Amino acid sequence: MAARQSRDRSRRRPAYVAAAVVAAATFLAATPAVASGEPPAPEPTPAFGAYLDYGPRGVARMAALSHWLGGAELRVGHTYLPGDRWSNIEGAPGFLDVWADWRTRQADRMLVLNVPMMERNEEHVGDREVRQLLRQGAAGRFDRHFRALAERLVALKVPDTVLVLGWEMNGTTYTHRCGPDPEAWKAYWNRIVTTMRAVPGQKFRFDFAPSRGRDAVPWTQCYPGDATVDIIGMDSYDQPRGMSFDEQVGEPYGLQAHVDFAKAHGKPVSYPEWGLFRNGDNAAYMRRMLAWMDEHKPVYNTVTDYCPHGVWQCDDNPRSTAVYRSVLFGRTDGTEPTAPEPGKPTTPTAPPVPPAPPTGTEPPADCSPLELGDWVEYWLGGKLCMRLDWYSRTK
Repeated sequence: MAARQSRDRSRRRPAYVAAAVVAAATFLAATPAVASGEPPAPEPTPAFGAYLDYGPRGVARMAALSHWLGGAELRVGHTYLPGDRWSNIEGAPGFLDVWADWRTRQADRMLVLNVPMMERNEEHVGDREVRQLLRQGAAGRFDRHFRALAERLVALKVPDTVLVLGWEMNGTTYTHRCGPDPEAWKAYWNRIVTTMRAVPGQKFRFDFAPSRGRDAVPWTQCYPGDATVDIIGMDSYDQPRGMSFDEQVGEPYGLQAHVDFAKAHGKPVSYPEWGLFRNGDNAAYMRRMLAWMDEHKPVYNTVTDYCPHGVWQCDDNPRSTAVYRSVLFGRTDGTEPTAPEPGKPTTPTAPPVPPAPPTGTEPPADCSPLELGDWVEYWLGGKLCMRLDWYSRTK
């Protein structure tokens, strides 16, 4: 869908994370750990959260968002593996650690991880090459990368991670798209799932999550089969311009088709990405989408919380923000929310500002980064650069 071409790509680009690591570590240190050997608590529903940042700041901000929501439980942590190269898709050292630590602090939490199926995933690779890559993947060429990721997650003690594999495959944005060869795509998905499930100790759940509507191809043509899918998700933004929520429900391959398809296949639903978009600050969409999810009981949902989609880290949507906060204020474990107290603001307070990074960690203007490798950059807290045009993928 068109939404993919205008989003903030910060969730998958290198970041200056030193200060955020400190903030996240402070938050985690204040949260009691789950005792070793303690049986997991039954998972209450519905679970919700927000995409707040792909790195440590995403963890640190969850506590502040929960406070703004009157103590509502954000039981879902959602992040994305960078899709630039295979070493990052495998889960580079240091990247997933803070998310794993957050997950293991409470038994009822859920880690949701979007996993690209191809490297160079946002580099506009042509259909001919995508077709070849899909067929190579189906033949086992990339198995080792997904085995490494599975082993990494098990070692981090998050073997029950929900993996949103090859998301929005029915569109044109990603190299892991289905359209150039749906049969090869399905065979490749099945190969990845089989490879990851073969790793001892894993308890992964695999979420098949197209974008709402037909997009480039009908997403039903990409469905790989019930044996390798645990959840049927849908990314659903308020678009295109002028489309009402009722039309989003009833359109071909829309919201109703999604829940009907999942029911026919005996699978639960999810909404890994949703939020505002082409229709601006649309309080009616926000109210109806929240009611839709309450009705259909997804395994989880995570609103995309940055502009133009968001409600807490974005000041552009005050009416939708008021709806979101009033509906979810104080919600815990599926209980009815408590309305904000009279006089409390119904528009968001400013998102927490991370501590200023140490002197010298911010890139100067007109400066391009040097590729020193993930491990070096992790401990440096970001990239070093030389004066050219500063690298930025934020849109």
